[in-house]
Amino acid sequence: MSKYYFELTLKPDNNNYELFLDLLTSITEDAIEELDGTLIVRSEEELDDLIFGINEFITALNVKCEIIYEKKENIDWIKQYQDSVKAVEVGSFYIRPEWEEKKDGKIDIIINPALSFGSGHHETTSSCIQAIDEFVNEGQTVLDVGTGSGILAIAAAKKACIVDICDTDEVCVIDTKSNFELNGVKINDSWIGSTNKTTKKYDVVIANIVADVLVVIASDLKKCLNENGVLIISGILDKHINRVLSKFNDLEQIKLIHKNEWMSVVFKNKKEF
Repeated sequence: MSKYYFELTLKPDNNNYELFLDLLTSITEDAIEELDGTLIVRSEEELDDLIFGINEFITALNVKCEIIYEKKENIDWIKQYQDSVKAVEVGSFYIRPEWEEKKDGKIDIIINPALSFGSGHHETTSSCIQAIDEFVNEGQTVLDVGTGSGILAIAAAKKACIVDICDTDEVCVIDTKSNFELNGVKINDSWIGSTNKTTKKYDVVIANIVADVLVVIASDLKKCLNENGVLIISGILDKHINRVLSKFNDLEQIKLIHKNEWMSVVFKNKKEF
């Protein structure tokens, strides 16, 4: 890509707009942008010859048209976007896009921004990773409900857990599988749907989804827990916390994380459901 490009803007009188559009179409193969009554041509080559022809046209027909000609710096839009996506450090974890370097001494997670939710920047995601860092241990069985990008499942897998995932959105399941491959870890099992599609029990269940859904599937989440199993829930606005907590009052609350307006809760199961 050239360091610079040339931009020619024509501002003809309203009555002559179509006239100049036809002219440009006939004398240049460069793309022509039409914007609010102006005509814009951009090229990596100088446009002096084109401007000469336009001026001859204006003189011959005795019409008015403002001409603006500028040399501009080419912006690498991909690099600019990449520079805007920063790595996130949460406890032992370092979450980064693949174009960022990993950080020594941290558990490395690579997540590239995509359609599915979860890159570590949102309070709910970082709170869940904080809880995984503190309460999830090597060798445990883990279910990530509503996996999104798979970032939470990957965090558990990076701690050498046996991880299952599910999501009602097929795109999220596909994204998660790709992200697992990118991070060099493996999914034990996956399905499209929710907790009602499994009879397994887990040492850890994670659900970072909206409060209304947590309330609806509370019983199913608890049924997936082993005795002494840990449940991590998130995606709860603080104004909804009491309504959500009331659905899990048969569990022992062991941690509440409050970041800005978002809340995450960690519970421990004291009985089999």
